[in-house]
Amino acid sequence: MNFFKAIVAAGFVAASTSAMAADVTGAGSSFIYPVLSKWADAYKTASGNAINYQSIGSGAGIKQIQAKTVTFGATDAPLKSEQLEKDGLAQWPMIMGAIVPVVNLEGIKAGDMTLDGETLASIFLGKIARWDDPAIKKLNPKLNLPSSAITVVHRADGSGTTFNFTDYLSKVSADWKSKVGSGTAVEWPVGVGAKGNEGVSGNIAQAKGSIGYVEYAYAKQNKLAYSALINKAGKTVRPTAEAFQAAASNADWIHAPGYHLILTDQPGDKSWPIVASTFVLMHKMPTDKAATAEALKFFGFAFEKGGKMAEDLDYVPMPANVIDLIKKTWSADVKSM
Repeated sequence: MNFFKAIVAAGFVAASTSAMAADVTGAGSSFIYPVLSKWADAYKTASGNAINYQSIGSGAGIKQIQAKTVTFGATDAPLKSEQLEKDGLAQWPMIMGAIVPVVNLEGIKAGDMTLDGETLASIFLGKIARWDDPAIKKLNPKLNLPSSAITVVHRADGSGTTFNFTDYLSKVSADWKSKVGSGTAVEWPVGVGAKGNEGVSGNIAQAKGSIGYVEYAYAKQNKLAYSALINKAGKTVRPTAEAFQAAASNADWIHAPGYHLILTDQPGDKSWPIVASTFVLMHKMPTDKAATAEALKFFGFAFEKGGKMAEDLDYVPMPANVIDLIKKTWSADVKSM
């Protein structure tokens, strides 16, 4: 059975539920949508119960869980422990994956182009405006780069993907940090906005001469040409499961309060520099305990049965010791009974 549903513009995972099933709803991160869709199909087959999830961006997902209009929220920008306490929320990492720059240039295939952090920041600042700019040519002496203008595509919605991408740019470029900074939404100096990873993927696929950033599964599924990157160790790396694992291996979740941890620009020769996590948010004292209990069963199923499904989409599953820690968090903090 093909568990992966085609990514659609609406970004909506849904299936009919039985009359007895709890109504589990979630909203937020489009970063997690491809693998959550796969997990939801598998869970429906195994249990008969549906998980209804709207891929609307991390910012909107946070707002919906704060407003108690969904069973769970999903965000790629983790909330700090003070905010979690204020909102009465529990938070944990569900999956790790990677963000990749993607381009649409005639004759340029996935992995052909190499960029470094400073050059990538300069492109998104508008300082580098044409594809044959000397900085890009220096990194790519063998490519036949056109003199055409660069069209920057960025997220228009509040986005954890943007949070992690701009966090990376802030770490590798002092100019970016001082002029733009990081956040789920920033004042973009140049470019056109699109909603969700779905929207950015669609824009890049259609617009010649464009560059954007998406979660790797979207680049893979939509056959977009990703760029290689020069990492913190000065090594040229391509987005592979090995490169994602190398970066994720440095994550010290056990000592991160509220699991608040950012995985960009990690050390290591093989590390992909823009690795990120999606975090689930749930109320510690939910109003619908039946839906909360069903959601936790789904997340437990995803941890126990969903590792291979995640790897097939080039996500990085959470380590077993961290999963054990997360399950203790559920027992201690989330009142589902």
